Amino acid sequence: MSEGKIVVAIDIGTSKIVTLIAKVDEDVNVLGVSETQANGIKKGQIVDIDEAVISINNSLEAAERMAGYSASHVVASIGGSHIESQNSRGVVAVARPEGEITESDLARVFDAARAVSLPSSREIIHVLPRSYIVDGQEGIKDPIGMTGVRLEVDTHIISANAVSIKNMEKAFSNVGVDLDGVVFSGYASSLATLSDTEKELGVVLVDIGAGTTDISVYVDGSVAYSSVLPIGAKHITNDLAIGLRISLESAEKIKLHLSIPARKAVRVDQEGENERTEEKVGDEVDLSDLNLPEELKKVSKKTLVDGIIRPRLNEIFTMVGIEIKKSGFIGQTPSGLVITGGGAKTTGVTDAAKRMLAMPVRVAIPTNIKGIIDEIQEPSFSTVVGLTVYGGGLDVQNSLPFGFSMPKIPGIKIDNKIFSKVISFVKSFLP
Repeated sequence: MSEGKIVVAIDIGTSKIVTLIAKVDEDVNVLGVSETQANGIKKGQIVDIDEAVISINNSLEAAERMAGYSASHVVASIGGSHIESQNSRGVVAVARPEGEITESDLARVFDAARAVSLPSSREIIHVLPRSYIVDGQEGIKDPIGMTGVRLEVDTHIISANAVSIKNMEKAFSNVGVDLDGVVFSGYASSLATLSDTEKELGVVLVDIGAGTTDISVYVDGSVAYSSVLPIGAKHITNDLAIGLRISLESAEKIKLHLSIPARKAVRVDQEGENERTEEKVGDEVDLSDLNLPEELKKVSKKTLVDGIIRPRLNEIFTMVGIEIKKSGFIGQTPSGLVITGGGAKTTGVTDAAKRMLAMPVRVAIPTNIKGIIDEIQEPSFSTVVGLTVYGGGLDVQNSLPFGFSMPKIPGIKIDNKIFSKVISFVKSFLP
């Protein structure tokens, strides 16, 4: 990975689909990015394949144009309240008589760990190692090359609804690209936002999306608990729409307007009427710039923040607190709470989290990125940046059937999408 590997990541969210094309080495070098409105997707799951295919295709093509790269393989995120997790342990005997642990031993111990009883409707998407034990010695992070007789691994298993995964595979097949990996969006966000120190000490990542909130609890440097709440920032928009009797579009504009730090109070300081002007601006929010169809010009900030937004944020973080208790790792996360996702920009989100959970809180944006980063230095892009980090570590055989690899002809660009469709067509005739 010294030269860098080009990864195409697609974050499928409730409100938007983001495609990121990047060259991944030590950092994520962004080549192209695109954000389009999500259609056919509800609470992180595809509910209309045709609509979803159009949205994914639009997002992918826009990113391809920016990057000047034609995608044939992608890594995608999966979310929704159907995501479940559990911890499992695998035990095997080391194969070599001299007792040196090899890659094949590691593969066998992972197979042993993933042999958990799951309903046929569920499919495992991640088996993440937490720690290894060699002949009773605990806390080993990488056992390859060590000597031992008995190898054990503690893993964190994340599973998803098999139907949701099949629908996603079908959607990407219709778009004309191969799906190399499906990644839980909460885990992807943690790869882009959390520091090694935070993971080692113990931390809770909360990714507030439009329709769902993803939770990942890290203990001793690895994921120990994952879950999804069926509530997100869109619920705040709905509350504003109902409370102010306006459309959802207008409510979304007001929510985003409130998340921008107020600077107007400083501007009128030079007039001389400092205190009175600041009070006026502090109490009332001027909405005339938004040109709302309902012709709503001014509204009380106290009504908006204290009366509508804060109760919903309190509810979200109360539910997060219940999930942390359910995980059994309460008190083992001294690094506190890291909030990311589009909902992290909501006004008063850190105060609500501190009030309800009594732990340190910070809002995170993606780290270790370079290139065209002006657009993506936002919490809402954490998942898609994390997907590229995950994709950079994947060792996928990007080769054609029968062991042939695609020829590179100087000056001629081959459309990988059409090429992969031709291959699929040929394969359909094979026995």
